[in-house]
Amino acid sequence: MTQKTKLYLLTGFLGAGKTTFLSSVLNDLSDKKVAVIMNEFGKVGIDGTIIQREGMELVELNRGSIFCSCLQLSFVSALVEMVDRKMEYVFVESSGLADPSNIGEFLEAVEAVKGNVYDYSGAITIVDGAHFLLQLEEIETVKRQLMFSNLVIISKVDLIAAEKLAQIKLKIREINQTADIVESDKGSYDYDFLTKNLLAAGWVESEDTSNTPENRPKTLTLTYEDEISQEKLLKFLNIIKKDSYRIKGFVQLDTGCRQLDVVNDIIDFKASDRCKDKSELVIISKIGPQIIRPIFAAWKEVVTTKMTLR
Repeated sequence: MTQKTKLYLLTGFLGAGKTTFLSSVLNDLSDKKVAVIMNEFGKVGIDGTIIQREGMELVELNRGSIFCSCLQLSFVSALVEMVDRKMEYVFVESSGLADPSNIGEFLEAVEAVKGNVYDYSGAITIVDGAHFLLQLEEIETVKRQLMFSNLVIISKVDLIAAEKLAQIKLKIREINQTADIVESDKGSYDYDFLTKNLLAAGWVESEDTSNTPENRPKTLTLTYEDEISQEKLLKFLNIIKKDSYRIKGFVQLDTGCRQLDVVNDIIDFKASDRCKDKSELVIISKIGPQIIRPIFAAWKEVVTTKMTLR
């Protein structure tokens, strides 16, 4: 009997730490045949560049949610392709704005084409400990991701007080009564999910997703070629971040190449060697296309060099 491919779904809102978690898992599975299906809302894939390594299969599906009809066929095709390549593990990292309520439909579609080839092993949701309580109030997707989760990992617990952590756990349990809840301190966690049966308590029956072509968030790519100072870029980001769900990319500064990540009020620069001939920032807007004018105005006021926004 042919061994099935173990399939894990990774969800969590923008900036929660999904890619950091996935990178750690891939290190643990370095001797296995592993594939990743990476989903981002932007036109330019950033996270795939971060996790890419020798021997790993990577498929990037951009410009929307894999659970939306706009990428449905591409997602099913990617799942079928990974079976044909005889992977031992497939991890699907969905966009932070993805609602996975209809994951069952995709598993059924693959089964109709290839047979019972996947061992669906559960959905893992990364919760941003620093911002979760506010996100839960404002964004329905955060609740939907938790409803369909089999394991919840609370990230950034080193940044929050014990009382807030207790509140977060209480809220999670109100939404999902069965998923295991694990804490992650500075990216590390003590839980070997690969040896657990995450579906022991069952899983929620599929529903229609809230992701549609009509409510897809506006995503922009800002590119520039000149080196600029971190001080100027920081000032620019502080102006536009209030209107952005997430800003990320690789930028060339006068101090060298940096990986940039902006979530709410946190702006993080990490040294990197992944800059190309031009710097690229992906901006996911909270206010739709209305963000275009403030971006141009802030760049002209603060940075002044030539840039392209598309």
